[in-house]
Amino acid sequence: MPMPLWWGHINKRVFNRIVLRGDKYPVMTHVGRTSGATYRTPMDALPTGDGYVFILVYGSRSDWVRNVLASGSARLRVDGKEVELTAPRLVGEEEAFGTVSPGAKRPPKMLKITEFLRMDLA
Repeated sequence: MPMPLWWGHINKRVFNRIVLRGDKYPVMTHVGRTSGATYRTPMDALPTGDGYVFILVYGSRSDWVRNVLASGSARLRVDGKEVELTAPRLVGEEEAFGTVSPGAKRPPKMLKITEFLRMDLA
């Protein structure tokens, strides 16, 4: 089971604001599916040959995941560069880690994460 959504709400309001001040973590920029507002969400981004895989720590019901799936695109700021991403899709662990480097950091097994988001470079 992924982390509970209530923890995600705390994370969004407190920890994300601190992380966004620096430039250490990749940041996804996406548009709200109902509000149309622009949001920035820090996260782990695992590069693939043609895009990125994202570990869904809070599952596919997270606001940012639903926003990206609804819009079909997002921007990712990583390593000081901004890239356009498209074709978001939910994938399982086998597909997700079959596309990243063999040494890529996997989520702790105790979290029982089974869904990942994969996106292609535009």
